Amino acid sequence: QIDEIEALSSIYGDDWCVVHEDEKIYCIKISDCLDQPKWTLCLQVILPPGYPTAEPPIYQLNAPWLRGQDYTDLANSLEEIYVQNLGESILYLWVEKIREVLVEKAQSSDPEPDIKKTTEEVDEDDGDDFLLDYQPIQEDQIKVLNYVTSESQEDEELPPIHHGNPITDRRSTFQAHLAPVVTTRQVKRVLEKLYENKKIASATHNIYAYRIYCEDKQTFLQDCEDDGETAAGGRLLHLMQILNVHNVLVVVSRWYGGILLGPDRFKHINNCARNVLVE
Repeated sequence: QIDEIEALSSIYGDDWCVVHEDEKIYCIKISDCLDQPKWTLCLQVILPPGYPTAEPPIYQLNAPWLRGQDYTDLANSLEEIYVQNLGESILYLWVEKIREVLVEKAQSSDPEPDIKKTTEEVDEDDGDDFLLDYQPIQEDQIKVLNYVTSESQEDEELPPIHHGNPITDRRSTFQAHLAPVVTTRQVKRVLEKLYENKKIASATHNIYAYRIYCEDKQTFLQDCEDDGETAAGGRLLHLMQILNVHNVLVVVSRWYGGILLGPDRFKHINNCARNVLVE
């Protein structure tokens, strides 16, 4: 591990960052070219004691434009490299694979990412501008969490969307959004509406879960999405089950600030969600 870290540090220079020496946490900034990069991405890795002989690195890919299929494809490529080189040092191969993907993006017809959207770290003094307006839920809307109504009336309408108070920790910001839903079509419509907001669309992760009570079958229709934050969607759905909320979609956006939070990130995701549900 020591030899590999020294080599990578000398190869990547200022783009190589030691986040936590004792915990073996590192971050590498990767771009499509040196002069005027269009596409950039941060690869964070934690090297467990068994790496490289017995354990893979724990990693996270951070870029506001990296989501959905792009994220899945790149993660699959990294897993493939690990499997093909079991027991060997692979970080250099990972970095160069990511660079190759970025170069391909730069040369393809993909539109450049909006520069404003690529700023993951926000200065403390303009953090307020970065977040959505906080909209308190009116008294008469609180009962909406457990309501049941006919699909024919509500299916085509976009439900009201409420934004919770943001939580910030070590430059990462978390914010929950909530909407009453009674059909999966409404879930889709709310998500589409949220993603129209550039701030939400630029979040590193948009984790969500929903629970819909089917009166006729007396069962729940429920699902969740991690959006790259492993197990976060399942934890969010579990929280909703514990609180026994019906007919509601909760989305938690996380804007990553450059510092790994470890398990604390799950605490913030759940706290955001719980607060907006209680409100």
